[in-house]
Amino acid sequence: MATRPGTLPRRVLGVDPGSSATGWAVIESSGSRARMVECGVVRPRGEGRAERLADLARRLDEVVVRLAPDAAAVESAFTARNPRSALSLAEARGVVLCVLGGRGLAVSSYSPAQVKSSVVGTGRAEKQQVVFMIVRLLALAEDPPRDAADAAAVALTHLHIQRFPGTR
Repeated sequence: MATRPGTLPRRVLGVDPGSSATGWAVIESSGSRARMVECGVVRPRGEGRAERLADLARRLDEVVVRLAPDAAAVESAFTARNPRSALSLAEARGVVLCVLGGRGLAVSSYSPAQVKSSVVGTGRAEKQQVVFMIVRLLALAEDPPRDAADAAAVALTHLHIQRFPGTR
């Protein structure tokens, strides 16, 4: 990506934590332009919960080391009706925060409504609307997986808020 003098590209890792699938996306921004560097979904493997969380940590750490983001943005947990689901999500989010903090990244959190509002224009947007906007905003040739699109939306929200302070 070509940059103007004095404008440095900024790489942000967006993460959408989940108990069975954690989406991630690295977005690089230079001025008002943004592009997808890479995205994916981690579906942790292992026999028990501890092994799956360790697998999530290992695989997310590999992404951080390989793609070297400057900052990270993580979707904050929503209030789940099922306490067991809420606990599983909190465990995954805790692992994500631990990996990112362990690599010395500054981490910001955004609510699902903030992310949807920033990318789609309404905090009550459907997942398919988020995917649609991510494809348009980043000029992607094809739809990314939904969890990865959500992660890209988190990263774009962070870039937008950093660029326009006070829009939180």
